[in-house]
Formats: sequence, structure tokens, C-alpha cells
Amino acid sequence: MKIVRFLPALALAAACSSADDVGRQFTLAPNSDLAPAGSVGQVYTASNSVSGNAILAFNRAADGSLTPAGTYATGGVGTGAGLGNQGGVILTGDGRYLLVVNAASNDVSSFLVRGDGSLESTGTVNSGGERPVSVTESNGIVYVLNAGGAGGIAGFTLHQGKLSPIAGATRPLSSSNAGAAQVQFDHAGRVLIVTEKATNSLSSYVVDRDGVAHGPTVTTSNGATPFGFAVSRRVAVVSEAFGGAPGAGALSSYRIGNDGILATVSASVATTETAACWVAITNDGRFAYTTNAGSATISGYRIEDGKLSLLDADGVTATTEATPIDLAASRNSQFIYSLNAGGHSISAFAIGVDGALDPVAAGATGLPAGTNGLAAR
Repeated sequence: MKIVRFLPALALAAACSSADDVGRQFTLAPNSDLAPAGSVGQVYTASNSVSGNAILAFNRAADGSLTPAGTYATGGVGTGAGLGNQGGVILTGDGRYLLVVNAASNDVSSFLVRGDGSLESTGTVNSGGERPVSVTESNGIVYVLNAGGAGGIAGFTLHQGKLSPIAGATRPLSSSNAGAAQVQFDHAGRVLIVTEKATNSLSSYVVDRDGVAHGPTVTTSNGATPFGFAVSRRVAVVSEAFGGAPGAGALSSYRIGNDGILATVSASVATTETAACWVAITNDGRFAYTTNAGSATISGYRIEDGKLSLLDADGVTATTEATPIDLAASRNSQFIYSLNAGGHSISAFAIGVDGALDPVAAGATGLPAGTNGLAAR
């Protein structure tokens, strides 16, 4: 029998961010330039610590298991609590750089990713607003979502690892109380999309050749509390948390027009689970997954011409530790990882040819409270 946990609206921020404020001791090896033998990739998350934010790196073995691979100070400061966001840590499209938000110090840090997955700091820049929670990149253009104050997006160029503001590239959201969660480019780098939890809206922006965003164009979400999303080709797949109502989570898909207009393909296809928040899509665009923060599960979907259908009738493709939040697939789409706020852990799963998820024995444990963001290569 499925157990569904009730999450009142006021508790949604906790459900889709961090389960509690009780951390566990977490020790990583010092920075190293050499990955252990057998490492084929990495997974990165951010401590989001009030004493100094840091990237926590893990080496990924061929079987998907993780081992600690070092800590890298960002030079900024975190909040120590959930940010209600997706995209707080990202890898650039070419995989050469890692970007991370520092929500409490209002800046963004960049790192060069060496061939072995170790990181080299390349600088920190003001985010162009207050409380940055999400960052995205396409072809050397970077946009940061600031959720504090009046909120908004700010544009930057990324050149040799250095971020520089783009003149005239700061734009507002649809409201000064948008409760924004994520910003991301479409596949071509021509359109930006922002999810707004408080307004139940999606704001989109057209980006010109100089990297300047224009808009927003506002689309009403198919379901309440649009949260995280992922993009494959011309389709955005967006989670809907429905204020944490029990069993009410869903995903919707939208076709992205060059003019920034979003056209519904599938409307609110239910997970049957609680508080759908984060989304990842495999590289071939065949499968989408969302973490259900209130149910400690992952729901998988098949994508066919942009249309969504559940992989499992009960909506449970995998179970995780308590309060799964961020979600990231490896670059080869053979594995997917879930950051679990309640369990202070990362769960690892192998992705089958049919989209099924099989647990991998060794993920990561003992993460600090408030750990935020997840990126994999």
C-alpha cells in the first residue's frame, strides 16, 4: 500500500528544499589533481554552508558508485538551508566549467574542470541581484536567477572561466513576489525559461545575438507550483508540486517557440506522488524523471514527440532516502543521482534501456545540512 505524506502549502518550501537543519559530520579528502583508478566521471554538489560555501566532489566508477574526491571552496557563502531551487550547481554545455550560486553572499563562482574531474577556481562575481538560486549557460552566455528582493535574471559572458556582466542584460520576473525556482536555456540558447512557484507561471525571454534577454512572456502553468524543469530539443518538462498536496504531483511538457511562447503538449500528467520538484531528462530525450520530495520516490516518464506517459502505473520508478531534492543524470545517461535532504545523502541508480531505475550500492552519505545543487559528468 502506498503511503502518501501530506505537505501543507506553508511546508512546501521545506519539502522541496531541505528536510531539517541537523547536519552530519562530512569529511572529504583534500583537493587532488588525480582521480582514483577506475573513475569514469564525477558528481558535484555544494555544501551551501554559512561558514563558507564549497563544492563537494565525488568520483563516479563504471558501475555508478561514488567515492569522495575533494572539497573546493567557492569564495562565497551559503544559507545553510534549502533554497527551493533547481540549477544551483551546473556544468557548462562543453563540460569545461562548473558554476555555483552563493545564495547568502549574492555572487556566483566558476571553476575550470580538469580532465580528471578536479576543479580549479577561476573567480567569483556579483550575481546582479539578491539571493541567487539558479544558473544556466549556453555557448558562453550565462544567466543567473536572483530570487531575493524584487527578483530577476542577470546575464554574463563566460570567457576562459571568467564571468563578466552583459550591459542591459538584467530583466525582471513577472512579479516582485514570484518565488522563482529555476532558470534554464532552451537547447539552442535562444530562449530562457524561469519557473515561478508563487505566481503559478512560467516566464520566458528571447536572447539576442549579444546575449541580452528580452521579455518576459508569461505563460500560466498547467498545474500549481511549477518548480524544476529540464529541456530536451524543443520541449521543456516542468514539475508541479501543487503546494505539497498529497498525491498531487505532476509533470507538464511544453513546446518552446523561437519567440519564447510555450505551447502545452501534455498537461499535468500525475505522478500519483507528493511534491514533484526536480526534473532530469536522458540525453536521448526518451525519459524524464522527477523527485517527489514528500514521498521519497522518483517517478519516471516516457517522452514521445513531447508527450509524457508514466513508466510505472503507481508512479514509483524508484525509492530514495527521505526528502529527495536535486536530481542529475550522468553525461552518458547510464546513471541518475538524487540528493536527499532528509537522508543527507546521494542515491545512485542505473538507468535501464526501458527507463527502469536500479539502485547502485554505493552513493554518498553524511552530507552537511542544506547541501544544494547537483551536477554529474
